[in-house]
Amino acid sequence: MGAGASVEAKESVTVQDTVALAALPREAQTTHSLILSGGPFPYDKDGSVFRNRERLLPIKARGYYREYTVKTPRARNRGARRLVCGGIPPTQPEACYYTDDHYASFKRVVQ
Repeated sequence: MGAGASVEAKESVTVQDTVALAALPREAQTTHSLILSGGPFPYDKDGSVFRNRERLLPIKARGYYREYTVKTPRARNRGARRLVCGGIPPTQPEACYYTDDHYASFKRVVQ
């Protein structure tokens, strides 16, 4: 398989699984509320551009996705849980995705 075919295959990857916002951990629901209200966010990196290097999310222009930390109880660092939301402005995301394994997999958040 050539390099072009590999990139083409990656670009066709889409997030298949969904999760209801109400089914997410309480901390993820709190983070989602902060996103909609524009913060303030507890971590400096919250709201930074997510580059989608893994290409697990639909391909969009740079700057479309932003990442936000979902607090992990008892974690000494930011932990592995994140919400990645896409849309402009960030307070009105078109789609949000939840990961609890530091970007190895995503589930699209539905209302």
